[in-house]
Amino acid sequence: QVQLVESGGGLVQAGGSLRLSCAASGHTFSNYVMGWFRQAPGKEREFVAAISWSGGSTRYADSVKGRFTISRDNAKRTLYLQMNSLKPEDTAVYCCAASRGLMSSNPDRYDYWGQGTQVTVSS
Repeated sequence: QVQLVESGGGLVQAGGSLRLSCAASGHTFSNYVMGWFRQAPGKEREFVAAISWSGGSTRYADSVKGRFTISRDNAKRTLYLQMNSLKPEDTAVYCCAASRGLMSSNPDRYDYWGQGTQVTVSS
């Protein structure tokens, strides 16, 4: 099993930046594809970004491409999401997730989830 704990959320003005972290414990972190998802009130869970086990491949939702950057440090067992040029529509609870399979935007392909961290962007 893998335990995931997110941090770094908060309140920021539109145009600002935040860096989310996801600390992993348990099974070998580098064995897993990792992803970030978000869910706003009244909306379905939405894919944000994913990264391969080595960090060599990444994938982004069109809505965040060019503004967000996903990265990982396998030695520190930590996943990151750098969010720049934030918009009010980025407001959501952001969760990290781990998959034993291939990189995917489908949340059903992920096996372990963190509890999430709230990101609020004011206009």
